[in-house]
Amino acid sequence: MTAVLQFLRNQTIFALIFILALFVAGIEIARPGTVTPLWISNILLFAAPLAILGAGQTLVMLTGGIDLSVASVATGAAYLLATNASSGDATALAVALSLGIVVGVVNGIGVAVLRVQPLIMTLGTGLMTGGVMIVYSQQMMASQPHVPELIQTLGSGKLLGLVPVNLFLWLIVGGLMLFGLHRTGFGRLLYAIGDNREACHLAGIRVWRVLFVDYLLCSILAAIAGLVLVGGTNASDLSLADSYLLPSVACVIIGGTSIFGGRGGYAGTIVGALILTVLTSILTLMDVHEPIKQVLYGAIILLLAAAYARLTE
Repeated sequence: MTAVLQFLRNQTIFALIFILALFVAGIEIARPGTVTPLWISNILLFAAPLAILGAGQTLVMLTGGIDLSVASVATGAAYLLATNASSGDATALAVALSLGIVVGVVNGIGVAVLRVQPLIMTLGTGLMTGGVMIVYSQQMMASQPHVPELIQTLGSGKLLGLVPVNLFLWLIVGGLMLFGLHRTGFGRLLYAIGDNREACHLAGIRVWRVLFVDYLLCSILAAIAGLVLVGGTNASDLSLADSYLLPSVACVIIGGTSIFGGRGGYAGTIVGALILTVLTSILTLMDVHEPIKQVLYGAIILLLAAAYARLTE
């Protein structure tokens, strides 16, 4: 048993892939003929925005933080894009992404400079962002939101009818995440700060700068995920990404990133996002309502957090 626990502690990714395979096999056994190339294509299509949100959460959780504003930023970016489409695609994209930058700067200043607890800071900015978007939507009642064709293609398009276009964006984000975390000084600093922030201070590392950039990147990734989401739905509303908040945390925890920081990585988050997407597919086949799904996501977070804490003892 000790050897098994040691293996799981060091090679979590294999256990996650095994769980993913079990879920896929379970769907095929329960509904023969469900798992087809088209089904796999749709799973990748739906997993992409969650995995991009999870990328930002991975960055902040590696430092022992969390970002509860990502859903509001994703929703806000999507709504800004749709309501500014008449100004041109480039302008609409710039306005949408600027929301991620603004919220990221506010979060970065609050957490890194003012040292506000991340959960409190990001919860506050998330609520403020949602409130601002409600006020903005009331001012835009006369306009007709429209999602640019480019974003529609990004969010729901498929090459040759099988390869999701958003998969290419996901590959870019994933490649940058994996390279950045394991091959750059910034990535190593994230792990070091998550492992022992005080030691980093004593070593002369300007921790506040790292945390500032960390939360800025998280919000920008949330805005990008919002664009992918609105492209997939081709309709923007002020609750577009609300159901993604818990899953964005759950996929990171499922992937083995410690809620206390210093351990984990994006490879596990990728598999975690796929597991949750397949699980959602199973629950949809069972006609489970959204509130029940949220309860399950919360239970998954609690159980796996406890399990990973046990493995690291």
